[in-house]
Parts: sequence; structure tokens; C-alpha cells
Amino acid sequence: MENKDQIESQIVKLQEKYKDSGQDLSSYLDGLLYQRYLTYWDYIHLDTLLSLQVPRTYFPDEEIFIMYHQITELYFKLILHELKQFVDHKAQEVEFYIEKARRINSYFETLISSFSIMIKGMEREQFLKYRMALLPASGFQSVQYRMIEVYATPLENLVHFDERKQFSSKNAIEELYEHIYWKKGATDISTGEKTLTLKQFEYRYTPRLIRIAKQVKNNTIYHKYLGLPEDKRNNKILIQALRTLDINANINWPLVHMGSAHRYLGRESGQVAATGGTNWKEYLPPSFQKVVFFPEIYSKEELNDWGKQWVDHMFNPDKINKGNA
Repeated sequence: MENKDQIESQIVKLQEKYKDSGQDLSSYLDGLLYQRYLTYWDYIHLDTLLSLQVPRTYFPDEEIFIMYHQITELYFKLILHELKQFVDHKAQEVEFYIEKARRINSYFETLISSFSIMIKGMEREQFLKYRMALLPASGFQSVQYRMIEVYATPLENLVHFDERKQFSSKNAIEELYEHIYWKKGATDISTGEKTLTLKQFEYRYTPRLIRIAKQVKNNTIYHKYLGLPEDKRNNKILIQALRTLDINANINWPLVHMGSAHRYLGRESGQVAATGGTNWKEYLPPSFQKVVFFPEIYSKEELNDWGKQWVDHMFNPDKINKGNA
């Protein structure tokens, strides 16, 4: 009897749900009757997913290179999934912010710990050969990572460190964007001109990034934190979660890339040029860029020493290979 009452109640709820659709419930039930059973491989489009690796050379390790970057982009999408909820959340609920930051950190930490695949998982000689078939493509062109930065902190915090004091929130979004730190990492090493890698990226993604920056103006993750009442803003768990996010995104993640770059591009006679002409030795070290999403939660000394851990990593290769910071 209880089960029958429950079914009748569910039928009433379904009738309410579909009454405004122009079809009666019976039509929807017919559709459910005729629908095929769902399978795992159809639900996640497994065959399509496994067909997306299309190497440009015959070197076996190129497929590893492709798959790892695709995995990275999926994790970036997960991070953005949480950041968007963080930004859209209207209530000032510290527990909600903590949970979102925790999830983001778990995704970053998975990426950081897995980066040994890039450092030790490919033969150096294969990499140095197949990479020449990829020009001018570069991991520099990952727009999702740039979107993560824009959601996390205002653009004035992303201006190149050498110019940062000249800018503030009073500057136009377009002006701040022109001086964003990563653009200097994609200038031709010999001429100082924009590389084709950067030109391609700007042509495709500049309108989108500027649009997002305007959408989250005064509403980034940093702004959400600053807008909390003082007692909530001083929540130790929240502060630690944000500090961890900062360190993961702006120290640990660039550091593991430094390890990979030294492994594949470093040599005694001088560095091998990165794909797309990006200047990785100037672009990757966190202590050079001093990108900090949440500067309010650090002391002046901590900000001055930001990213100096990379020096230890350069002299302790075991740490690099483990992907630890």
C-alpha cells in the first residue's frame, strides 16, 4: 500500500512537471518506454573520447604527450566548474567557499602529482624530434588556465610584476589585459616581438578573456573573500584553503613545468628553444612573476619571498621529479 501511494504521488508530481510542455504525461511515458537502456560507453562517449588522440608523427611517445595534455584540460574544466559556482554564489557562506576551494585544490594536486608522466614518462630523444612537428602550438595556448586566473583574481594582480605598481583597478580591463604577465613569456627571444604562438592565441581568445574579466569585475574569488564580514574573513580554514590554492596554481604548477622543461629542453651547451618560441626560463619561475591571487592574506615578507622555492627545486632534482613543492 505504501509503495502504491508513493507511485501515485510521483505520478502527480510528473503531471505537474510536464503540464506546461504542451504534451500530456502519457506521451512522456511512451518516450520512456521506447527509449533504449543507457550504457556506460554511450553516456561518456567513450569511443569518441578514445578517438581524439591523433599524433602528427610516428613516434610512440607523442600519443602520451597528447593524452596527458587532454587530461590536463579536463581537470582545468573541473576547476572552472567550481570557480564559476564560487563566483555565482550569492550567500556569504564560508563553508561553501571552503568546500569549493578544497575541490579546486584536489584537482590541482592531482595534476601536480601526475606530472611525473611528463617528466619521466617519455623518451627525451623522441620528444625532441616529434615536438618539431607541433610548431607553433604550445601549452602556453591553454585558454582554460588563463580563465582560471581571471576568475580567481582581478587583472591588476596579473599584470607583469615589473609593471604592476603602475596599474590598479581604476585602469580599463583592456589596458590591464595588454600588460598581463604571460604575454612577455611569448615574445621572440631575439627580437622581442610577439611570437606566432601568441598572435594565434590573442586572435582566438582575447575577446573571450576580456568578456570574462568584465563579467567578474569586482566579483572574482578574491573579491568574494574580501567582501566577507571580518569574522568570516578571518576563518583559519578558509584562509589556509586559499593559500593552498595560491601555492598550487602559482608555485607548484609552474615548478613541475620547470622540471619538465629542464629535463627535455635543458642542455650543457645552452637551452633548447621551446615550441612557439616561448621563453620558458623567464616565463615559468614563480619568483620572477610573483603572481598571487589573494595578496591580502600574506605578509609583506611572504610576498617578497614568493616563489623562491624554485631555486631549491633546481638544485634538488628529486623534488622536481616527485612534483612536490
